Formats: sequence, structure tokens, C-alpha cells
Amino acid sequence: MLKSTKMTRSCLAPEMTIRLSIATVFQAMIGGRMTTSITPGPYARQDALTDPGVLAALYDDLPVGPSALREVVSQLITHVDWAARYGIPPNTAMPRDTQPIADRLKLIQSIHAGSLSAQRPPHKRTFGTCRDYSLMICSMLRHRSIPARVRCGFATYFPWRPYEDHWICEYWSSEETRWVRADAQLDQFQRDQLALKFDCADLPRGAFLSAGQAWLLARSGAAPTSDFGHGNAKGLWFLRVNLNRDLLSLSNQQMSAWDTWRDATVAGKTVSDAEAAEDDQLADAIETAESTADMVEQFRELAERRQVPPWRG
Repeated sequence: MLKSTKMTRSCLAPEMTIRLSIATVFQAMIGGRMTTSITPGPYARQDALTDPGVLAALYDDLPVGPSALREVVSQLITHVDWAARYGIPPNTAMPRDTQPIADRLKLIQSIHAGSLSAQRPPHKRTFGTCRDYSLMICSMLRHRSIPARVRCGFATYFPWRPYEDHWICEYWSSEETRWVRADAQLDQFQRDQLALKFDCADLPRGAFLSAGQAWLLARSGAAPTSDFGHGNAKGLWFLRVNLNRDLLSLSNQQMSAWDTWRDATVAGKTVSDAEAAEDDQLADAIETAESTADMVEQFRELAERRQVPPWRG
């Protein structure tokens, strides 16, 4: 049974409006429409994590459109941080490690066999985090030859902090020649709890910032670095973590050593002026690469030099 713990946001609404406006204006300044004249074909192919493997046939009876697929995915996974709100007992085993889609599909079938579009109550779903939802919808879209990619960054629609660490999926709209952002985590329960009214399959400008956009926003002084984070982890060093995770994800490496940020030492949480300046250039390079014919190759070249975080060096 879902617990009715709806979050009242009347007192937060003005703050959220302000930060959404800041993010919206900033995205517009740096090309926030994510438009390009390049057809991003390489993102239409599955990679090691998104490949459904032997269970690819489970996708055959699913709806075609991104919006309907987003709804399906939202009911296949229960976010571990939302489990209590769904009424799931705290002693329930809830693994949060990211899984390859082929393995998750097997787990889904072991818990509740049948069509992926079947209604599954929260306790009959697999457990995961925002990245798992994003990988799943990315996999489904690619199965239909719709270019899609997983992005790491910060969302502005969660009340826990102004810019919350988050992962979403982008898919290519050939009609609008732009990347469209979708959040597959938000089922109806979460949308009601958060009082969200926008289309979760086409996030409005400013609702989500890629890590590169967030880095540039913070470095411009328009938002304090302490507004960006995850739990107790926040500040410029965490922005740097997500900047590198997003770069690697753009090269279809959605998991990396940067995911071990919880193991970072005090020294690993320090960003020197020289490192910050280098990351300024990286954030600019990511934005610039978006409009090039060989964007994926450029992302891979940049990613080669960003495999190892400082606490692993």
C-alpha cells in the first residue's frame, strides 16, 4: 500500500521557481535546446550495459513512443530511496548496484513473469536508482532504432536540495532535430508526491542540467557550489565527479571508477585552481562537441584521459 506522505511545496515553490528560472536562462545562453544538425546514429546501437541480450523479445509487444515507454519503465523498478514511501518494509533487501539490462530483465521476470507492460505493484518491481531507469528506457529506445543516451547531472524538481544529483535519458527527435530529455523514474505516485505537472517524457528547459551545464552554471557564480550534490556530498568536487561521469556516459561508459565517489579521501574532495580551470575547458569541450559530426569519437577521446578519479590514482 502506498503511503500518503505527499510533500507540501507551497513554501518551496518560490525557491524552486527561482532556481528553475536561473537554470532555464543559463541553458538558453549555452544552447539549452540541445539542437544540432547532426544525426546521432551511433547512439541507436546497444552497448554492453543497454543490450537486452537473450530477452530482447520482451520488447516486442511494448508501445512505440518514448512517452509510453517511459510509463512502462517507471513501473519496472522501485527506487531504493523511495521504498519507505511505497510502504516497503525497511528490512527488505534493496540492492542499489547498477546492473546490465540483460541481467535486470532476468530479475524482472523472476519476480513477476510476463509482459513488461503489465502492472506491477512497487513490491513486485526490481530495486535500483535513477541510473537504472535511464538505462532501461535507453535500451528500449535503441531497440526501436531511436538514438538514446544516458546523462548524468542535476535535477531541479526534487525538494531535498536546489540541484540534486540525478540521471536521465535523452532521445533524439528527428522531427525537431534535438535531444529530448526524459525522466523514467517518475511514476504517477512520485509525480503526485512532488506535485509535478510537466511532461516527464519531455522535460522543460531548466528542469535538468547535464553535469557540464551545472559545472558552468556554478563556475559562473549564478548558483553556489553547495547547492549541487547528493546527500552529504556536495560542492565543487561533487560537480567534478558528475562532470566526469557524464562525459564517460556520453561515450557509452555509464559505469566507471568515478562511481566510487563515496570512497573519496579528504584530498580527493579538493579541487585545485588548475584542476578547476581544466574542467572549465572540459565542460566547454563537451558542449562544443555536441554540434560536430564525430561527437561520439570526440567524447571517447576526452574520456580516455578521465578514467581514474584522484582517490584511485
